[in-house]
Amino acid sequence: MKPLLEVLVVSFKLGCTSFGGPTAHLGYFHNEYVKRRRWMDERSYADLVALAQFLPGPASSQVGIGIGILRAGWLGGVAAWIGFTMPSVILLILFALLMQGFEIGNSGWIHGLKIVAVAIVAQAVLSMGQKLAPDRNRATLAIFAATITLLWQSAISQILILLAAGGIGYLLYRQAQGTEASATVSVPISRRAGMLCLGLFLGMLIGLPIVRQLVGGEGLLSLFESFYRSGSLVFGGGHVVLPLLEREVVPTGWMSKSDFLAGYGATQAVPGPLFTIAAYLGAMISGVKGALVATVAIFLPAFLLMAGALPFWSILRHNAKVQGALVGINAAVVGILLAALYNPLWITAVQEPQDFVLALLLFGMLVYWKLPPWLVVLAGLAGGWLLGYI
Repeated sequence: MKPLLEVLVVSFKLGCTSFGGPTAHLGYFHNEYVKRRRWMDERSYADLVALAQFLPGPASSQVGIGIGILRAGWLGGVAAWIGFTMPSVILLILFALLMQGFEIGNSGWIHGLKIVAVAIVAQAVLSMGQKLAPDRNRATLAIFAATITLLWQSAISQILILLAAGGIGYLLYRQAQGTEASATVSVPISRRAGMLCLGLFLGMLIGLPIVRQLVGGEGLLSLFESFYRSGSLVFGGGHVVLPLLEREVVPTGWMSKSDFLAGYGATQAVPGPLFTIAAYLGAMISGVKGALVATVAIFLPAFLLMAGALPFWSILRHNAKVQGALVGINAAVVGILLAALYNPLWITAVQEPQDFVLALLLFGMLVYWKLPPWLVVLAGLAGGWLLGYI
């Protein structure tokens, strides 16, 4: 029981202090789990990060879940997820209740949060573009992905874009050399159990929409299905889930676009994974019960995929064809993120010249002045409040 409690305590501490998005989270994890506690060596950690980047879902949360599983088995994975996720879930539920109780959706500081979201996503586009689309072929893939995403706005379009990009990456990059063999790590999950997890993931992805159609209505089952599907089909982390979730909750009438973007901005102000925006959305739709259902639903695919893939990863990561497909998918992710920067973020948040000035200042603070994200969020809150008096 001691390793399990240790995983919970350490992950909770990280959940309270890890600002800055998935890349920053991985830095926090490396410092805590590898350098300070020596739960795994450098190469094993790099292998786990590579696996999380290969799988759909929130990369930093999946790395945490994987470390928890390797440290304390199945329950260790659950403890790592709860610890890292709980702080931001609680804060976002409280924010949603505040939004509903006091009708602050049009407040100046809420508008500031939306502009913060513009700056942070712009930074992510720049950073990811430099790493994932640095040459002509991959940049072209990113441009086409952004174009199709903007002109054909549906959840299925993004799935087809990622599949097509994976196929192109396979054709162009399948001859790439694999990485060196990693250190042997004992995985407390058998291949049979891994296959069961992968089967459960796929069965729910296919079966839940059918059950939803048969049952009908817009209750908690519909909420669970929407968020489970969104969590299952996202490559590239939290920023990329934004357009998927927006198309799940806004056109259906569950909430307004303004409320959705306010929640996205608020998610930037709290530590932990960006996927916890599900807690805010669920709370806005169906109270605390809805928040818990949405949160479990959006993270469940990440848990099933990580637990299912861990026993097979040592084989997969040396397969050049799989790596080639991933190169194409990552380039398309940059394009999808670029499209999300324009719609819904830019067209909703940047409406006046002073909005653009604030977004530009916040972007400079992030990219060039290297200020911590929490400080940029505070600056955005203050800037939005001041803009309300201009």
